[in-house]
Order: sequence, then structure tokens, then C-alpha cells
Amino acid sequence: MLRKQIIGGQKEPPTTTGGEIDIAAVATVLVTSEDPEHPIDHAFDGSRGPGGSRWIAGEPGEQAVILAFDAPQAIRRVALEVEETEVARTQELQLAASTDGGQTYRELFRQEYNFSPSGSTFGRVDWAVEVEGVTHLRLAIKPDKGGKHCRAAITSLVLRS
Repeated sequence: MLRKQIIGGQKEPPTTTGGEIDIAAVATVLVTSEDPEHPIDHAFDGSRGPGGSRWIAGEPGEQAVILAFDAPQAIRRVALEVEETEVARTQELQLAASTDGGQTYRELFRQEYNFSPSGSTFGRVDWAVEVEGVTHLRLAIKPDKGGKHCRAAITSLVLRS
């Protein structure tokens, strides 16, 4: 996603909807890989729930999504959705925050999602985090704790201030 600014005009403050932080307006998203048909943009496009657009890693193995904020943020809640309809697996996610420019991280939460194409294919979690001065937020993803050769995926990542 290209970040640009037209110089000479008044810059309006980033908008929020119901306390949602507009990621495109306040952060640069760093990602280890992405499938060209399922870019990281999909995790922030507002298409949520089962069947929503989603980010899928471009390669198997552990992945990371890092939000590098333009200015420190207060984050009160993090909502995350994941969907897997094809492979039975247990995906592990770890959410960590940095207040020192990404030099060190403190783990906030760790969550596992168990997927079975014939049963559970969608998971959603809403964490209360209450952190101030966040410069970077990192989501580390292990696509399968059992070691299957599969790719990480997330449907949506929503932050609230």
C-alpha cells in the first residue's frame, strides 16, 4: 500500500469509527510475506466474518505482521478473526507491543485456533489490552503447531483506542 501526502493542504486528523483506529492513516504495516491474491490489505479492509477477505502468507512457516505507528498509540482492544476452510490445523497467534520503537516487545496475549474443514472453520477473539504509548504492535503467527506445511492467515485485525 502506497503511503503519500499532498503537501500544501491542511492535514485532517485520522478518522475513527466506533473507536476503531484507522490503520492506513496512522501506521505502516510490515509483513514477512503475502499471497498476491490475498495481500495484507485484506486484514484491514473492513470485510469481516466468515467468508470475508483475508490475508494469507505467501509461503509456509512462521510469519509476522507488525504495525509501525507514526506516533505512539493508546490501544484498548484488539479484535482478531481467522478462517480456515481447507486444512485441519492449530494456528497459534502471539500479540506483543513495543513502546520503544520496536527494540523490545512485551507479550500481551497468546491464542490458539483449532480448525477442521468438517467442523470449526472460523474463530474470533476480542482482547482487552489497555496499553499506552505503543510504537509497534507485532502479531507472530505459527500456522500449525503440529508442523504441517501450511500458510498463516488472518481475516481481520481491528484495534480500538
